Amino acid sequence: MSVPPAIVIKVENLCKIYDLGKTQVKALCGVSFEVRKGEILGIMGPSGSGKSTLMNLIGCLDTPTSGTYTLNGQLASSMTENDLARIRNREIGFVFQVFNLLPRATAFRNVELPLIYKGTKKKERETKVRAALAEVDMLDRMDHHPPELSGGERQRIAIARALVNDPALLLADEPTGNLDSKTGQEILKIFHKLHTEGHTIILVTHDRNVAEQADRIIYLRDGGLEREERKGA
Repeated sequence: MSVPPAIVIKVENLCKIYDLGKTQVKALCGVSFEVRKGEILGIMGPSGSGKSTLMNLIGCLDTPTSGTYTLNGQLASSMTENDLARIRNREIGFVFQVFNLLPRATAFRNVELPLIYKGTKKKERETKVRAALAEVDMLDRMDHHPPELSGGERQRIAIARALVNDPALLLADEPTGNLDSKTGQEILKIFHKLHTEGHTIILVTHDRNVAEQADRIIYLRDGGLEREERKGA
C-alpha cells in the first residue's frame, strides 16, 4: 500500500481583516485547503477576490487575523516577524511578475543572495548557484547583469534564485505576466520540469493557460473559496 505524499501546506479557516479607520474590510475569510509534496496548485480569481492576500499569507509576508497556516510542519500563522523572515528565506522560493533582480549585480550574484543571507559557506554557495542556474539553462549567462538579459532570461534567473535554497515551496505570482506568449510558454515548461522533479509549486494567476499547468485549481471570490477544479475531472 503506497503512502500518500506529505502535506506541505495546510490552511484552515484562514481570515484576514483590515481595519481602515472605522471600517473593517474582510479581504479573506474561511479559506481551507491542503497542498501535498510534489503538487502544483493554481489559485485564480477576479480582482478583489483575495488572491493577493492569500499569496501574502502563504508567503509569510503577512499574518492572518484568525485561522491557521502550517508550512512544512511549522505553524507559520502564529510566528514572530523574525521567525517569518527565517521561513521566507529557507522554506519559500518566490517568483514574481516583475523579477525583482538587482540590476547592478550579476546573474550569479542575484541567485547567490539568499544563500548569503542564510550564512552558507562560499564553496557550497558556488556549487548551489551553479546547479540552480543549470536547472534553468542559464549557466552560460551567469556573469551578465539583468539589463543585459531578455525578459525570459531574467525570469529564469529569478526562478534559479527561488530554487537555490531547495525550498519546501515555490510560490509564483503571475510568473508570465510581463512576458510575451512565446516566452511565457518557455517559462511554463520550466515549471512543468520542476514539477516532474518533485517540487511543490503554487501558481497565483488570472491567466487560465498558466493555471492549467496545475494539478488542481482553487477559485476565490469575495474573499472565500468558491470552488475547486482537478485536472482531468
